Amino acid sequence: MRSDRTELVLLSDGNIKFDGGSIFGQVPKVIWEHDAAPDRRNRISLGLNCLLIQNGDHCILVDTGVGTKEPEQIRDRYGLGTSRLCRELRSRDLAPKDITDVILTNLHFDHCGGSTRLDRSGVAVPTFPSATYYIQELAWEEANSPNERAENSYHTDDFIPLEKRGQICFLNGDSEIAPGVQVRVTGGHSRGHQMVFVNYGGERVAFLGDLIPTLHHLQLPFITSFDMFPEDTLASKKALLDEAERGGWLLVFSHGSRERAGYLEKRNGDWSFRAVDL
Repeated sequence: MRSDRTELVLLSDGNIKFDGGSIFGQVPKVIWEHDAAPDRRNRISLGLNCLLIQNGDHCILVDTGVGTKEPEQIRDRYGLGTSRLCRELRSRDLAPKDITDVILTNLHFDHCGGSTRLDRSGVAVPTFPSATYYIQELAWEEANSPNERAENSYHTDDFIPLEKRGQICFLNGDSEIAPGVQVRVTGGHSRGHQMVFVNYGGERVAFLGDLIPTLHHLQLPFITSFDMFPEDTLASKKALLDEAERGGWLLVFSHGSRERAGYLEKRNGDWSFRAVDL
């Protein structure tokens, strides 16, 4: 998609498989399996979506997928294939050095793993050497001292090298990253979880992160078991969905596989979703 000054492209780092029960939380399998069929290991396939925003001098990437560092045991556990993000950038004549800004919605490995790569000596270094990485300070604090429920979601070599190279800009709340590009803290999924808004011509585009990771999670009871503060997720979802429908926002899902973006509509009191390509 392109406006007079801004171009938006939804990129992919491939797919990841998570246990279906974890993704749908308290919702019984007999309900969710009709929309998301699990494999023989009870895993469902999710997209690893990343939003590219080109706006004047800014070339912004929102989230970076899993990346290339994970060992074979982790790749098997999560059904990971080959990382696609850098290849998709190259197909648009962009190199990693062309990325000026990276916004990380959270520091779980499936959203920030591609922020670093292994160099020839096996040391993790920033994938995007010219970029400033925007991270909420609360998210940084949690990632560096997670509790027992969250510790497997964080892999320190995804983000510690960014600090060592002086490439992090820590945020404390809602902020503007570039003209027409803002972040809003939602919490819920993790401390400091943030979503991203883009003013696109006369339209508002919302990259939802893990607040609403897939189309199915538009339903209020559908909250993952990974959410640290599910009641906060529920409250944020209620407010956001009303705002999105009234404002005609384009919603972008970080883990959507088939339906990755679209519009929430209400007709005769009933909600519906109109998917579009991005």
